[in-house]
Amino acid sequence: MKSNIKALLAVAGLAAFAFSPANAFEGGVQWQGKPGALIGASAGVPPPGIYMFNQVFTYQTNLVGPLTNVIGTHTGVQAAVDVQGFLFVPGWTFLGATYDAVLVQPFIMAGISGPLNLNPAFAGNISGVHNTYFVPVELSWKLGTSGFAVKTGLGIYAPDGTVQGPFGLSNVGNPWWTFIPEVIVSYLANGWNLTAAFQEEFNTKNSVDGYTTGDIFRADFTVTKTIGKWTFGPVAYYVGQVSNDSCPAFTCTVAGGTLGNAQRFNLFAVGGLVEYNFGPASLSVWATQEVIGNAKNAAVPAAADVSTITQGMTVFATLSYRIWAPEAPAAAPMIHK
Repeated sequence: MKSNIKALLAVAGLAAFAFSPANAFEGGVQWQGKPGALIGASAGVPPPGIYMFNQVFTYQTNLVGPLTNVIGTHTGVQAAVDVQGFLFVPGWTFLGATYDAVLVQPFIMAGISGPLNLNPAFAGNISGVHNTYFVPVELSWKLGTSGFAVKTGLGIYAPDGTVQGPFGLSNVGNPWWTFIPEVIVSYLANGWNLTAAFQEEFNTKNSVDGYTTGDIFRADFTVTKTIGKWTFGPVAYYVGQVSNDSCPAFTCTVAGGTLGNAQRFNLFAVGGLVEYNFGPASLSVWATQEVIGNAKNAAVPAAADVSTITQGMTVFATLSYRIWAPEAPAAAPMIHK
């Protein structure tokens, strides 16, 4: 089966996975979708068909933030994630745009080391099924013959993962819905993929304890060149919390409310991507190092701020391939007189 894998990889990263190692140690969970999940993606859409992508990655980090003044800087948080995803391209168009949809299921193992894993209040090792991610609508427009394209869509995380503990945060599932509008802008010509992908997470309240995590903004950047079967180039991402958490006294059961969690954090990472197109399938690997990381809670005195965020390295691999394509129309028979 032959497929346009380069076009597929333009969108496969849109689904990616969702996980925050903060689940393992902090009541105010951070991002749902992994920063960098759209690295290697673009605003393009592959030909009609059903595609599958398998993604695995490791995230090796240490905690940073004011709390490390007390516990030190050697508290490690590690994650290993496996993702199975599907991309559906029925060949429909709407308002001049090409339609597609995505369905993804992540599976996670995570652990914490250093001083916090000695505290029984923190889960040292967790594993299970994370919330299912689906994108019912994505629309992609080609802007004439300029090579530019724009894509927009809405991703949703359903609260169907492995949920445990008194606050619903003792395992890898999250007991709330997350809605993620996205905008992706690309230049795709002469082997170049110059893409900026923007997403923002809006969370409903935790159905177990009433806590609502603030809005999270993510931006992923890809600058790659394809030469023959190889693609390579620099990549980067940014993620930050842009609004405060909320925890109304009459519904929230978290001791201290929002005072014990970061209300603002920032992470910026840089790295590189390499990909090889085998024909029927394509393998992409990228790695990044978070070079800037900080967290704070302005509502408490600096000496009492216990905000933290993970900062470290990610290695992320994606195998993409088409599993079904519509049959080509039968050719008309030759008629001779």
